[in-house]
Amino acid sequence: MPARTSEWWLWLATVTLLATGLLMDRSALIGAILVAAVQVPLMAKRHGGLTSFAAQVRITYLCLLLLGLWDPLAIVHWIQLVGTLVVVLTDYCFLARCLSLLPANRRLPLTARLVARTFFSRPAASIVRRD
Repeated sequence: MPARTSEWWLWLATVTLLATGLLMDRSALIGAILVAAVQVPLMAKRHGGLTSFAAQVRITYLCLLLLGLWDPLAIVHWIQLVGTLVVVLTDYCFLARCLSLLPANRRLPLTARLVARTFFSRPAASIVRRD
């Protein structure tokens, strides 16, 4: 089980509100969006700005939450629910691994080996540019 840091508790709150919004009361999605929105400046301040990797993950997550409000993209919320549950339970973040492969977030060339290592092992500090 992942360490119960303040970031973990924020993810737990987000996934709880997201699940409630999808399964019981759609208005809880607004709560998930608000928790995600609060995380953006918090992570930016804590990790060195909006371009920090932690802030990038939160910004992308928030954008996906907003996109999922549009009915043709509602499936995005279900994907986020599964992904966020995995983050809370195992500390594996598929979204962060995807973002780590962007040119601005890696120092190594993009290869099949790097992609495989990124998705099938813990991210190495050397493949993600730190601020």
